[in-house]
Amino acid sequence: MPTITIPKKIIQKDGFVKVPKAEYEKLVRFWVSAERLTTREKRAVENGLKEIAGGEYYSSKEVRHELGL
Repeated sequence: MPTITIPKKIIQKDGFVKVPKAEYEKLVRFWVSAERLTTREKRAVENGLKEIAGGEYYSSKEVRHELGL
C-alpha cells in the first residue's frame, strides 16, 4: 500500500478529513444533485443564522409549551 505525507500546513490551516472513497462519492453525488438556493433563500438563511447568533430564537421546548403540546 502506498504511503503519502500530508504537509502539516494543510492539516493545521484547512483541516483534513479522511473518508472512504465510496462515502466521498456518495457525498459528491448528493451535492451535484442538490438544488441551488435563490438569492432570496440565501438572504433568509443568513438572516436566520444572525438571529440565532444573537440569541433571537425559541427552543423546541418553548414552542411545544406555547402550543400546549
